[in-house]
Amino acid sequence: MRLMKGARYVGRFAPSPTGPLHAGSLAAALGSWLDARAAGGRWLVRIEDVDGARCVAGMDAVILDQLARCGLVPDAAPWHQSTRDAAYAAALESLRRRGLAYDCGCSRRQIDDALAAAGRTHERGDELVYPGTCRSGLGARVARAVRLLTEREGRHVVVDWTDRRLGPRHQDVTAEVGDFVLRRADGAWAYQLAVVVDDVAQGVTDVVRGEDLADNTPRQILLQRDLGVPTPRYLHLPLVRGADGFKLGKGNGAHAPRLDTPQDVVAALRAAACTLGLPLIEASAPGAWLAAALPAWAGMMRDLSRSGSP
Repeated sequence: MRLMKGARYVGRFAPSPTGPLHAGSLAAALGSWLDARAAGGRWLVRIEDVDGARCVAGMDAVILDQLARCGLVPDAAPWHQSTRDAAYAAALESLRRRGLAYDCGCSRRQIDDALAAAGRTHERGDELVYPGTCRSGLGARVARAVRLLTEREGRHVVVDWTDRRLGPRHQDVTAEVGDFVLRRADGAWAYQLAVVVDDVAQGVTDVVRGEDLADNTPRQILLQRDLGVPTPRYLHLPLVRGADGFKLGKGNGAHAPRLDTPQDVVAALRAAACTLGLPLIEASAPGAWLAAALPAWAGMMRDLSRSGSP
């Protein structure tokens, strides 16, 4: 694995404009901002609007305004994935030329039926572990999606990596994920491909995000290897959870924090900091609060690094 060693720190926050920032997404934004600033690096914002059907018109502006109210201002104009089709197409063509990407004509129902016929089950929530039906060709099926081949020379692809907070991680991508989608049947680019291509293009050295995305990391590392690009360092943060114990979202009580006054902003930042494990910071103005949070974050990261364990 080629890590980005010696490069100036570049971090990013990459929200999807499906709704305003809530307590969970603000915690992720704050953690990524603090990590970049504590390292003396740059902090970028990328709007992940590749899935247009889920995006809400104008929500990118709402999110950027929320970040600005909190003092979290990016060092360059935000990128929008919806403008990046050519870059994703070039990456996909590179994978196709090397025999690593192939057309798939299977519907979700057909994948379900194939798994059932083989007596296989899946334990990945809403995701199906693709059985490789179209690896040897479409047959009578019509091309729908494009997938990445995850079995190489008859061997499973296994990815080992280390997270700065969660420690050593391991995933048999072939068995646990299968050949995952790079371009969907509706023509939309898949998250896994888009995020890898954009991180490379923006020079991102450090990915700081919620721990719900840790399971995606092996797929992204595999794509980085296949595209011959460096692998960033990863830090996956604690999540804000709803009353049901699951990650906070629109379906279980998420709402936009009040940011109308400096006091509101400080209260929202304090709540986010509590999720991240920072101590209580006494400051009445957002700028002063952020300034005090930086050394606290740096100290927490030093302690985490010295401990060598989650």
